[in-house]
Amino acid sequence: MRKRFVVPAIFAVAALALTGCVNNTPETGSSTKPSDSTTISKDTAAAALLPDAVKTSGQLQVGVDATYPPNESKDASGKAVGWDIDLFNAVSAKLGVKAVYNIAGFDTIIPNITGGKFDVGVSSFTDTAEREKQVDFVNYYSAGILWASAKDKPAVDPDNACGLKVAVESGTVEEQAEVPAKSKACTDAGKAAIQILKFDGQDQATNAVVLGQADAMSADSPITEYAISKSNGKLQIAGKTFEVAPYGFAVDKGSKLGDAIEKALQALVDDGTYMKVLTKWGVEDGALKTITINATTKG
Repeated sequence: MRKRFVVPAIFAVAALALTGCVNNTPETGSSTKPSDSTTISKDTAAAALLPDAVKTSGQLQVGVDATYPPNESKDASGKAVGWDIDLFNAVSAKLGVKAVYNIAGFDTIIPNITGGKFDVGVSSFTDTAEREKQVDFVNYYSAGILWASAKDKPAVDPDNACGLKVAVESGTVEEQAEVPAKSKACTDAGKAAIQILKFDGQDQATNAVVLGQADAMSADSPITEYAISKSNGKLQIAGKTFEVAPYGFAVDKGSKLGDAIEKALQALVDDGTYMKVLTKWGVEDGALKTITINATTKG
């Protein structure tokens, strides 16, 4: 998945109405326990793998960009919510620790992991070879890229979008690689480049299409599907899902924490909790049966 970009106030207001997000002011230290924590038993073997500092504190400092519903967003009180959050709460329960969510800009999360401020990044990170040079990824889901365009206009073809305006969230694979590659193919063929409109949050990128500021948006498949479902008929799928790749919880390179999370997640897969979380949010199509680390390069 997914600088700062100042948007007009009308974008922010309409985006809230579209997505249900509120209070996008960054906050830190919001802790959340899984609603069914009493039903999740601690896995002592997985917990034994935790770094000593985590065992001592009993907490995991988690970085999350809560602007990517249904994966990560904020509830009315400003706390992080979403299926990514529910899943990691279950992981934390398996490990016998508490997740403390620190809401931050997406492109600041990995630097804060390598800098020691955050233990984990839970923010729909696509596991890429480039990102694996900085952090390790515990892979837990498979997602692709899916475009959407305005329902009252002809559907946009992602493979023939030369000269169009495409909205993306800054820092995402879509902004950094996917849409630029399509734009380069346009210019290499002597056609007009794609105008890439970058936004700080996915709600703003989605709203740009709703308001007619962009011809289409590109995002991870569960995010696009959710945006369409919440658009009151104003958005439609453009093309098909492509470039399917794994999501991963990000941890510091070589950290034992990755092994602990991997083991806890696999336990959740095996006992059925993992699928219950995905099914609750309607995103079970991307479920995995085997949890791995750095699947992109170790495949």
